[in-house]
Order: sequence, then structure tokens, then C-alpha cells
Amino acid sequence: MTSPVGFTLLQLRYFLVAAERGSMTEASGALHIAQSAVSAAIHNLERDLRVQLFIRRRGRGLTLTPAGERLQSHARELLARAREVEREARGDGETISGPVAVGCFVTLAPYYLPPLFSECTRRYPGIEIDVVEAETDQLVQALGAGRIDFALTYGLGLSAEPELHGETIARAPAYVIVPADHPLARQGTVELAELSAEPLVLLDLPHSRDYFRSLVAATGTAPDVRYRTRSYETVRSLVARGLGYSVLNQRPATSQTYGGGEIAELELRDGSPPLEVKIASLKGVTQTARAQAVMGLLREVAAPTVP
Repeated sequence: MTSPVGFTLLQLRYFLVAAERGSMTEASGALHIAQSAVSAAIHNLERDLRVQLFIRRRGRGLTLTPAGERLQSHARELLARAREVEREARGDGETISGPVAVGCFVTLAPYYLPPLFSECTRRYPGIEIDVVEAETDQLVQALGAGRIDFALTYGLGLSAEPELHGETIARAPAYVIVPADHPLARQGTVELAELSAEPLVLLDLPHSRDYFRSLVAATGTAPDVRYRTRSYETVRSLVARGLGYSVLNQRPATSQTYGGGEIAELELRDGSPPLEVKIASLKGVTQTARAQAVMGLLREVAAPTVP
């Protein structure tokens, strides 16, 4: 027989909520139970494990100790596995269901989420996808905090995160957009050096901005960034207005912009490497069956773009 475990799943749940909220009071409100019940559960958990999980400072809430941070990661995985066991015991394990929290880089969302939702609804109607659209650094933080199961993002910036695993599911070559009436619009291809005298409309997102600047700098010229915006569609609209050119990766199905203008797309002859689209997840974390199912659907959605 196995030895009994010195803690309960309920204690772990209270601990995780308290760690996320940073306060016993806020945790009790989120759990709809008395604060004394939360405090007692965490006190008993610390006693049973013989570790201090939080540093408690009056007026400053709760701070996880190193032991608490280690337990936080294991507790999330253990509770996720417990929910899988519960579904199996109820006899509904063959029908994958439940929530999956997916992070998605903001400019990738319009291209990958609609077909993902469509396929998921058709094949796994019991799965509920909750999406967090953000930039890479924010997605990395969400992964570390356990707010999302995995993230769909570009590989930019992921190499500096040793605790993350990145799986490439697509490659997105860079291309240039110019106004539809631009002198180069009809030639189909271009070298960035040909546009060195014109202003660059920059998609001004962390990591992305450095990538686009580096492509222009590789031609031996300094990019003349006249306009910058964090909106993908605003970049296209500014270019359509004749305010410069831009470099992008994802390709909309139409050359029309929200503002009614039109752009032309030009292939790059510079030989710049494409951006890799990746599924990022925490190393050592076992994904639930439903999260694995959604990952599989993302691979299928992205398959036509992988050389």
C-alpha cells in the first residue's frame, strides 16, 4: 500500500488562489468562503509540508517564498491531473471537454483563431477556449504565472526564456507593402535598398520593431522611421495613404484597408529568414488532454504554411 499524503487538493486550491491574489482577504472573496478558512487551510498545509509558503507583511499582502514558488508550479499540474481523473471516473473521458486558456500574439490572432475556433467547435464541442491576446513578453509572464496553458507567438524573444519549450508550427516570410499606385507596385519583388529614400511605417511592438529595423539595417542604410503604430491594420492604412512603406509577415486575404485605401505586396529579394510561429509552453508541465487537442488543431491550421 502507498503511504498517505499529508495534504489535500482543497488545501492546494486555496493556496493557489491566495498566491494569485496576493491576499488572504481577496482569496476568501474569490472562493466565497470565510477568510479564516483560507488562513487555516494554508497554515495546515505549511505545517504538514514543514515549509513556509508565504511571507506575510501587514498591509503588504502575501509574497511567495522559494518553497512556495516551487509548490505553485506542482500544485497547478496536480490539480489539472486531478480534474482529468475526475472526468475519467465519471465516464466522460472519451469526450474531451473543459476550459483551455490559450495565449496568442496580437497580430497572429486574426489569422489563426477563427479557423481554430471553427475546427474546435466542430470536433470538440465540449472544449471552451479562453484567449489572452497580448505581446510576447506578456504571454511569457502569463505562462509563468499559470494563467494560460500555452501560447501561440513568434519565436522572437523566446530564446532568452530557458524555462520555455517552443515548437515551430509555421514560418512567415517578411514582405514589403507599398501604396497601390507606387512606382514599384507592379514589379512584384523588391530589395529593401530600393526603398531606402522613403519613410518606413513601423509596426511598433516589442521584439517585432527590432526585427523590422534589422532587415532594413542589413542593407547598409538606416531606416527612416517617420510613423509608428502598435496596430497592424493602422500600418496598412498609413501605407495606403502614401505615407511610406512597411515590412510585415502575415498576409491578409485582401489588399483593401479598413480606411478604404489599397496596398500592393512585394516579395523580398534580400533573402531574409522568415519568422517562426511557435507554440510555447512551460518545460516539464504535462498538458491536459484538452490542451493537447487544441495544440493539435493549431498544427493542422498552420500546416499549409510550413515548408
